[in-house]
Amino acid sequence: MTEQNLPVISFKDFSFQYRAQKKPTLTGINLDIYPGERVLIAGPSGSGKSTLAGCINGLNPFSNPGECTGSLIVDGVDAPHSSIFELSAHVGTVLQDPDGQFIGLTVGEDIAFALENSCMPQEQMHSITRHAAELVGIQDHLDYAPHELSGGQKQRVSLAGVMVDQVKILLFDEPLANLDPATGKQAIELIDEIQQKTDTTVLIIEHRLEDVLWKNVDRIVLVNEGKILADLHPDELLSTTLLADNGIREPLYVTAMRYAGIEIVPCKKPSHVNSLLLDQTDQKMLQNWFHQKELSDPSGTPEPLLEIKNLSFGYTRNHPTLKDVTLTIYKGEMVSIVGRNGAGKSTLSKLICGFETPDQGTLLFNGKDLSGENIRRRAKYIGYVMQNPNQMISKTMIFDEVALSLRNTGMAEDQIREKVENTLKICGLYPFRNWPVSALSFGQKKRVTIASVLVQDPELIILDEPTAGQDFHHYTEIMEFLRTLNQRGVTVIMITHDMHLMLEYTPRALVFSDGQLIADRSAAAVLCDESLITQAALKETSLFTLANRCGITPPEAFVERFIEEDREVRDNGR
Repeated sequence: MTEQNLPVISFKDFSFQYRAQKKPTLTGINLDIYPGERVLIAGPSGSGKSTLAGCINGLNPFSNPGECTGSLIVDGVDAPHSSIFELSAHVGTVLQDPDGQFIGLTVGEDIAFALENSCMPQEQMHSITRHAAELVGIQDHLDYAPHELSGGQKQRVSLAGVMVDQVKILLFDEPLANLDPATGKQAIELIDEIQQKTDTTVLIIEHRLEDVLWKNVDRIVLVNEGKILADLHPDELLSTTLLADNGIREPLYVTAMRYAGIEIVPCKKPSHVNSLLLDQTDQKMLQNWFHQKELSDPSGTPEPLLEIKNLSFGYTRNHPTLKDVTLTIYKGEMVSIVGRNGAGKSTLSKLICGFETPDQGTLLFNGKDLSGENIRRRAKYIGYVMQNPNQMISKTMIFDEVALSLRNTGMAEDQIREKVENTLKICGLYPFRNWPVSALSFGQKKRVTIASVLVQDPELIILDEPTAGQDFHHYTEIMEFLRTLNQRGVTVIMITHDMHLMLEYTPRALVFSDGQLIADRSAAAVLCDESLITQAALKETSLFTLANRCGITPPEAFVERFIEEDREVRDNGR
């Protein structure tokens, strides 16, 4: 048997149980991955996919103690009986948070870290470091400090740092989690480019299936409840309902085809919207589906809630972060704020909440000037929920966390109890009212932070990346909960990189670039405007491409039609 025919990773009847767990996280894993393959490992949160990756790179059992049975061979090494150090010469891991991987003071130092550890001569080390930097296109930033880089550049540095060892396997753990849509697309293109140059084996663990499929993948391994449910070519897997059945979102164009009654089969090549083979019958079915229903027309004249006029702000003099922003948020709206990292989105929310003071311009809330209102007074009617709930939570117990802001007002304890319990019921947290926060999942903690804001009866809630790092099931849970709040009369603003979220839940999108508001349009119109997408580092929706291929105009109306149908399907399934 030639080396090419031998698997580079081979699991045989493999199981793994963490020492702290009562039952195995992985059971009966049989999986062979061959040299030069690109494999996507998909599965809902808690499915075991990260545990599987941790067994390949040695984190399990060497950093996270546990019991292995069966066998796992990684590039000829008996992984469970090896060490992290030995496996690191074979497997390079790029984490979802590149900041957690930085060691050096400069980009060059960081890339060269592994070489310094092995006492390589200076001249040789410089040569290999430069070559790795050129491979990932970061060679002009070798003297930069890590904090001076964008999210996408940091990821390139992390990748160069593992490339210096000339590893045969590259493992990416949710590489798209913290990136804006355009940078995420570039990350997938970079992985593709690196693989073509080096012929490494690539494993990608990611929730965002459609984004990963932007470039070809040989196989998708679907994991749930610690078992492998499918190991198929993307065209074959997308022709089943296994993804949806296991809480993974299939590409939007595939869902649209299903709504039109088109049968999804492997010969139609459904793994990429550009490779999709649509015959005249398929196109006619999509056109008929599009025309069979009139789009609903929003009625009534909305009432202004938050008016922002000529707002400018800079953290340092002569470097404005926001420039002359004017916009109005209306009562009862759900709005997305989108744009590349550093566009000024989070700064705008800080100015609205009073964490920063504008250099010029006015903010009106219900017609009242906010300039005289401090943070505490604004918090009674404007709530702010950070991306990471752990940065907001200060109490051990759930009840105390939600009651905190009310206790600071001197409200009577019986009134506090009634108000907190009502809020916990709205947030689906009432059964956990006497639990410690530490016992909750990430998504439940997110609800606690929303409850601690909601208990003050705010008219407006601003959420920073409400669904970051959530699988489709938990994403839907949080978003449906926010939609329910919105239907109760709470106005919701969401800062997000998630184009699906923007399309599905917010009829209106505010697009920022370089501190300026460059568009205020429907979400569908934004994602069908190619020049706007480029300017704001967004990513066009595959529904736009599908509409164009079927001659459906205007494409944004096709997108709106999809959103309405998708909402109906979701509501009927609740």
